[in-house]
Amino acid sequence: MSSEKVSVHGSWASRWVFILAATGSAVGLGSIWKFPYMVGEYGGGAFVLVFLACIALIGVPVMLAETLIGRRARQSPANALAALARDVGQPAAWSWAAFAGMLTALLILSFYSVVGGWSFDYILDMAKGDFQGVTPDQVGAYFGNVIGDPLRLIFWHSVFMFTSAVVIAKGVVGGLERSLRIMMPLLFVLLLVLLGYSMTTGHFMQGLHFMFDFDASKVLDGLLPAMGHAFFSLSVGVGSIMIYGAYMPKSASIGGTIVSVALLDTFVSLLAGVALFPIVFAAGLNPSEGPGLMFVTLPYAFGSVPFGQVMGVVFFILVGVAAWSSAISLLEPMVAYLVERHKISRAWVSTWLALACWLFGLGTVFSFNLWKEAKFFVNDAAGFHLYQWGAQAGLDFFGVVDFFTSRIMLPLGGLCFAVFAGWVMGRAAVRDELAMRHPLAFEATFFLMRYVAPCGILIVFAAQLWK
Repeated sequence: MSSEKVSVHGSWASRWVFILAATGSAVGLGSIWKFPYMVGEYGGGAFVLVFLACIALIGVPVMLAETLIGRRARQSPANALAALARDVGQPAAWSWAAFAGMLTALLILSFYSVVGGWSFDYILDMAKGDFQGVTPDQVGAYFGNVIGDPLRLIFWHSVFMFTSAVVIAKGVVGGLERSLRIMMPLLFVLLLVLLGYSMTTGHFMQGLHFMFDFDASKVLDGLLPAMGHAFFSLSVGVGSIMIYGAYMPKSASIGGTIVSVALLDTFVSLLAGVALFPIVFAAGLNPSEGPGLMFVTLPYAFGSVPFGQVMGVVFFILVGVAAWSSAISLLEPMVAYLVERHKISRAWVSTWLALACWLFGLGTVFSFNLWKEAKFFVNDAAGFHLYQWGAQAGLDFFGVVDFFTSRIMLPLGGLCFAVFAGWVMGRAAVRDELAMRHPLAFEATFFLMRYVAPCGILIVFAAQLWK
């Protein structure tokens, strides 16, 4: 019986620790900066409503699927799918879906570490007052100098990866749980401090209008972006939530817990926008700057408002904590798998996997400087080229890895996990693991997991490839 299984890696002390862990995995760079500017770009309150609907119909069912698979097997994702498939007479080859997800997590970590390192760099830059009294062009040039210096990027990439590996090496209780008990409350405290400051800028209501004014004409425009972001914002599709589910106490309600995680992730995303946009407006800037918002627009804004230097340090510590909590969840699935498979020490596995991710991440580092002329999948007047140096179009190394992981592997991983839980495990096993009191609640959840979420993922997948 699943209730008799115990993970060899340990378990969370309580349901709330799982909530902290899963929320830490979900809340990352995208929650702090991507979601807020998407809200403004795609209709404010209209986008928020569509996003919440997509979270409920796609994100939560897939997250439920991952969690119940992990808790029922009490193993790493690849071993979990193999064991549960064998239990119902299905091929153990299902494990390859999870294995692909775990490799995807490492690929994401390789560039996530580089971008997370930028936030560490900016903590010191902001503390030194480098952005006080500068122009927007000077901030843009400053960021260009940061990413144009490979040694600087390698240093912060190394710091970020090393600190992530140390947490994982210490295990579930001594590393993950202990760090998350500190990081997640700190994240909420920093966000509330930033929110309190934004209320003093005189532009708080302007920020609220930007975030929540309902523009019905943009509902259809924001449908696919909301659907895609809902899927990716919960950190599903790579096995991170599955391995966290393997450490979840049997007494905890999976349904209520996952809904809590989804609500917390959405709350943080909304709170980030509410806290940041008044500061942007106070500096007289355009809040719809997209990716440049974090490292160009906001540093200038913090350098232009009273007490901005202190609040800027708070903000980039917040970003660093959010990035770090997500990064450790990307490393854990493969570490757990190798420890189970080869019976080797967690510290040894963590060290070598982190080193492999670090080495691969150098490709992302060099994409902004030494290799910036290297382009892949070039399609110009001369025809299609797999690789070309100096081309104007095409993807750099970082772009290729980002495209492959976010637009192909993540949707496929989520699809496989939803199909496995909905079609392979069987209704009885899912009902036993979810342990829902009301039959109608289970039937509705199972329907979403079996039909709605897979169809939604296929739409996201097609839309991502079509772009």
